Amino acid sequence: MKKQYDVIVVGSGGAGMIAAITAKKLGFDVLLLEKLSSLGAKLKATGGGKCNLTNTLSKDDFMNSFGRNGKFMMKAINMLDKNDLREFFSSIGVQTDTKDGFRIFPVTHNSSTIISALQKELERLEIDILCDCKVDRLLCDNEKITGVQTQKGNFEAPHIIIATGGLGFPMLGANGDGYEFAKELGHKVTDLYPAMLPVYVKETWVANCTADTIAKAIVRIDLKKAKKLKAVGDLIFTSKGLRGPVILDFSREITPLLEKYDEVPLLINMVKGKSEDEIFQHLKKQGTLKPDVNVVELLSTLLPVSVSKELCLQVKANLDKKFKDQDGQIRNDLVKIVANTPFTVTDSVGFKKAMITRGGVSLKEIDPNTMQSKIVEGLYFCGEVMDLDGPCGGYNLQWSFSSGYLAGHLNK
Repeated sequence: MKKQYDVIVVGSGGAGMIAAITAKKLGFDVLLLEKLSSLGAKLKATGGGKCNLTNTLSKDDFMNSFGRNGKFMMKAINMLDKNDLREFFSSIGVQTDTKDGFRIFPVTHNSSTIISALQKELERLEIDILCDCKVDRLLCDNEKITGVQTQKGNFEAPHIIIATGGLGFPMLGANGDGYEFAKELGHKVTDLYPAMLPVYVKETWVANCTADTIAKAIVRIDLKKAKKLKAVGDLIFTSKGLRGPVILDFSREITPLLEKYDEVPLLINMVKGKSEDEIFQHLKKQGTLKPDVNVVELLSTLLPVSVSKELCLQVKANLDKKFKDQDGQIRNDLVKIVANTPFTVTDSVGFKKAMITRGGVSLKEIDPNTMQSKIVEGLYFCGEVMDLDGPCGGYNLQWSFSSGYLAGHLNK
């Protein structure tokens, strides 16, 4: 294998592979390095193995979903948006669909389809690929990139694209080496936290509700400094905690607080935002329409039976009595706990199963028009290694592909 290239791409996730393909199509001589024995390991796990590529949001709505840093991706998204991405995959033999009108998947709903197609395109373009090759450090001279030092020798190139991902799923190769490369060359890396992951809670009753999903649950953090934070989406109970899209999205706000407070109190409205008064009026009306049902059966007009029973037990309601026959304080407590069900997050699954990393290389030190470092000439970043993460639903993978595509242009 040669020792000199125009560009070396470090990491073979979605961002790295599309960066290598883009650079090669523009006439650059490319080397793709991967420390594992095969390409796209983490990509294989994306979207539960179904590979949610992107979604149907407009460009503005898509960027706004990333919060205040969303505008950083404007040039990348304008160069490769959802339609461009679908056309690209169609050109390499992958058709896509959107059965729910929002999330876009390969029609096979299998991430192996995406990995296989990208690998075939890399091979068709005759891009040099070296697996089982860990990069130890980046080589730099007078603030200009000159190459990489690896366990298989040094390789020279005036352009290096870092596409190493974050810290999530270490069994799939994530170890944060991209952050270390950046710091060694003078870049700031913000605090790193696991995101898009389930959480554990103190409340043991959740184990009795694992068969049910709560639609459009509203989750808030019950801490003074986090009162304004909230998320809406489907909630799923696990044997030891909470998951589902709403928790996966909101976990990026929870994990930094866990580090600070050890426990994070949540309040969850599981009745589509109904207020205490609306809940009381609903129960009163249903009690009139169904005068013979007990309190659990009545509450199950709002919530699954399993959850209704557990909430009744939490306020010490008599399960055999009707709602109107309960003690007045118990009726009030039941309405309150339905409107704002308390949970106490005690831990998360951590980076071991975190789909995304919150934090990364500071965006202030990266040119959004090229993805090139503002500190080191010839150094580029793309994908999760940067301080930019979005919710679940195809956001992060679209960003990986778009940023990789832009980085692959190398200012050309």
